[in-house]
Amino acid sequence: MKGKLFYAGLLVFFIFAGIAHYAHMNTTLQFIIACIAIIFVAGFLGKATESVAHYAGERMGGFLNATFGNAAELIIAFFLVKDGLYDVVKASVTGAIIGNLLLVLGLSIFTGGLKFKEQKFNVNLASHNSSLMILAVVALFIPAIFTGGLTTKETSNMSMIVAILLIAAYLLWLFFSMVTHKSLLSDEAIEHGEAAWSKGMSILFLFVATVMVAFTSEWLVGTLEEVTHKFGLSELFVGAFLIAIIGNAAEHSAAVMMALKNKMGAAVEIAIGSSLQIALFVAPVLILLSFVVSGTPMNIVFSTYEIAAIGVAVFITKSITQDGSTNWYEGLLLLIVYIILGVVFFLV
Repeated sequence: MKGKLFYAGLLVFFIFAGIAHYAHMNTTLQFIIACIAIIFVAGFLGKATESVAHYAGERMGGFLNATFGNAAELIIAFFLVKDGLYDVVKASVTGAIIGNLLLVLGLSIFTGGLKFKEQKFNVNLASHNSSLMILAVVALFIPAIFTGGLTTKETSNMSMIVAILLIAAYLLWLFFSMVTHKSLLSDEAIEHGEAAWSKGMSILFLFVATVMVAFTSEWLVGTLEEVTHKFGLSELFVGAFLIAIIGNAAEHSAAVMMALKNKMGAAVEIAIGSSLQIALFVAPVLILLSFVVSGTPMNIVFSTYEIAAIGVAVFITKSITQDGSTNWYEGLLLLIVYIILGVVFFLV
């Protein structure tokens, strides 16, 4: 009965959100309906990911969730790049990284820690994730420091080179973690009963859920400008927090669900893996795409505020996850840091 009500709500609110968008109803009404719809869609994506993870393993399931969850964000960011809204793109990239590291991971560790006294995951994976997060910070910090002595053309060339290097580093990390050192980075298998669907249906529903996330995210972002003006919110806050929270709704739901089932390895893969994918793959791809779709390409130079926020998020996340075990208090620390950054970005 409970499952039937969920799927009924999923269909009803997804259809209503589409009608509200294409019928150009009141913007605030569109925003509210789309918010409710994306919560249902995120839950659906989480269920599909969990079912796929049953067949593919927790790491692969987490990777697939991060990838499909970021697909919506990549689509949204592509349209922003096409319109030349580079500051909003960089703010949303910043928000996606810190949102996954602090909010998604923080909620997962906190809620999982309330149910289980201590949750463990692969310490080797934690170590490599830390190194990759530091690489992401270095890749943003160095261009910002040296760009003052470069011409616009030199900055563009530097951005392209760094983007290509980051994409190469990410693809090689996937090869390293999924092929050559797969056994070293895997968690011990934990039995959690049968999957909700067959392997074929699980994969199909994962694709369907991703398409639904893409649509609802686009509808929701389309209402943000008018809604935020009503409440007097800054562009930086909207890009770094509102768009990021909306774009990451799928990861929020799925990671918390995994943590509550004591699958912390999968929760970490969703949260940190998604941040790494944004920093090392999505952002560089957007830079390369901007050279194709725009006359004025986007550079990799982020603002001081954005770099500081990412640096702080990486520092506290590395500190908490490096030992391969978590508890509810560590999750609370991540959430507190996220709230502090939110307050500062709201006031800037």
